Amino acid sequence: MAHFIYGVAENTGKGFFTAEDRRKFFLRGYPANVWMVGNNVDGAMWLAEKGAREKTKSEAQALIDAEVQAAQAEYDALSDEEKALPGRTRPADVILP
Repeated sequence: MAHFIYGVAENTGKGFFTAEDRRKFFLRGYPANVWMVGNNVDGAMWLAEKGAREKTKSEAQALIDAEVQAAQAEYDALSDEEKALPGRTRPADVILP
């Protein structure tokens, strides 16, 4: 049995998830609006309430990879001066657990 459920849902901002949600189940957000929740009733219900489209781990990883690669390409296209600005770093790869 998988430890996590993956889904895609648009983060609507404040109130999208609450402290109570975080106490009930594991919850982590990733690029491409991918959400990973604990594989339990509360996590599954939260995804359903958010209208999330459930994804397999490999589907979720592919979405994340595409978004990160696009951000990396955007960074790589910057001039050296733009790359040197404070806070500018090349986006790192993200691997789902």
